[in-house]
Amino acid sequence: MASSLTKDSVRPGTPPSGKTFFGHPRGLATLFMTEMWERFSYYGMKALLPLYLVAPGGLHLSAGAATAIYSVYLSLVYLLTLPGGWFADRVLGPRKTVAVAGVVIMLGHLTLALPSAGTFYAGLGLVAIGSGLLKANISTMVGHLYDGPQDPRRDGGFTLFYIGINLGAFAAPLVIGTVGENVNWHLGFALAALGMALGLAQFLLGTRHLDARSDLVPTPLSDAEKKATLTKAALWAGVAAVFYVIVGVSGAYTLNWVLVPITIAGLLIPVVVIARIKRDKELDRAEQSKMSAYIWFFVAAAVFWMIYDQGGSTVSLFAEASAKNTVFGWAFPVSWYQSVNPVMIMAFAPVFAWAWLALARRGKEPSTAVKFTGGLVLIGASFFLFLAPLSIADGGHKAAAMWLVGIYFVQTVGELMLSPVGLSVTTKMAPAKYASQMMGVWFLAVTAGDATTGLLSIAGVDLNKTGIVTLQAVLAVIAGAAVWMYRKRVKELMGDVH
Repeated sequence: MASSLTKDSVRPGTPPSGKTFFGHPRGLATLFMTEMWERFSYYGMKALLPLYLVAPGGLHLSAGAATAIYSVYLSLVYLLTLPGGWFADRVLGPRKTVAVAGVVIMLGHLTLALPSAGTFYAGLGLVAIGSGLLKANISTMVGHLYDGPQDPRRDGGFTLFYIGINLGAFAAPLVIGTVGENVNWHLGFALAALGMALGLAQFLLGTRHLDARSDLVPTPLSDAEKKATLTKAALWAGVAAVFYVIVGVSGAYTLNWVLVPITIAGLLIPVVVIARIKRDKELDRAEQSKMSAYIWFFVAAAVFWMIYDQGGSTVSLFAEASAKNTVFGWAFPVSWYQSVNPVMIMAFAPVFAWAWLALARRGKEPSTAVKFTGGLVLIGASFFLFLAPLSIADGGHKAAAMWLVGIYFVQTVGELMLSPVGLSVTTKMAPAKYASQMMGVWFLAVTAGDATTGLLSIAGVDLNKTGIVTLQAVLAVIAGAAVWMYRKRVKELMGDVH
């Protein structure tokens, strides 16, 4: 990255040497590379996961079981961002928490690389825990590099950071997916561990460039709180251990004894968290009103992510079984489909950013509710499009790869209408008391969506059937229509947020 460092006048967040990263604080290079390598490891493993679960040389499970495991895993990753943020706020601080997260993720991928079903599930758990710790805190450290929300470099810094995420996500399936599918599954998972190791090494080497606030523990636990927290954790861990020992000894244990509780938690915890915030008597009338409006966006986002994340499971497994994965006669690994979205994000995100600004200057920028409507209609349209390759496969033929590329394209456009807007509106509508927690609440929408998919799969619903795909597409369009119909009411509830 040395070639990208230039001399610049010293500004807030810039080291005394004057070195910057494309005009941004030098610490952004450290966080950019950390997130790029972490996303390389995460998306590489994620691209391999459902394929390994169904492969004869892998765990050789059914497509339904693979989708359930994949969905519950994603649900758990986003669910753990809440305790991940709490751990940094109360125990270690963001910088040390991210360092610990990198080690846990690396160990998780190494555990996945071991040729054993038992260690494989343990590896998934470790990666989920590490990802929850890291995801909740690395963006916080990016914010620390700037001189408050009004720093003119702040938005550009997060944009550069977002590019790092998508660079890692784009390269991962091409490298890890190719090795995993064509050489050895476990070697692919080992490459994911190597990616995280590289990210962790450069994070530790570059940590001196981070802002001092990243080392602080904002609200450290008192000795009494530490004792109470450890006691509760030990109690619940003990109860869980005794329960699963009894189930195991009785011979009744199946994987569903783990999947079902996580799925139920993924559905109930978001409801409990939002209800607790909504019932808080300390919120003033304006904050209560904004939370009422936010519930609309949260439910809409859960529906969106329920369908969107099936691009890595339902659609990917369809590609494995029923698609001609070739371009101009050249065959490519199924995992490569997972590179389509990040490359399209990098291509179209600047276009959308320019379009919103251009419309805003003319006073014609769509409201948040209208953007959400567009995202929901498009995610529904992607599954209506999915009906075409499903029909081709039902006729005994292999569907062309471009049908699937088309699905990912429509989903990406929908993502650009909903995801960045959702992140923005979450920060704007957050009650002051919950300002640092609301980003975790937004991620719970992903948890709820993936938990729903997992629950359907556990219940035996075949998500690759025409009827259920149609039902999901219709549900998304209806949700979009509901947001559109009540957009004026939602806008009123949002108050001064635009």
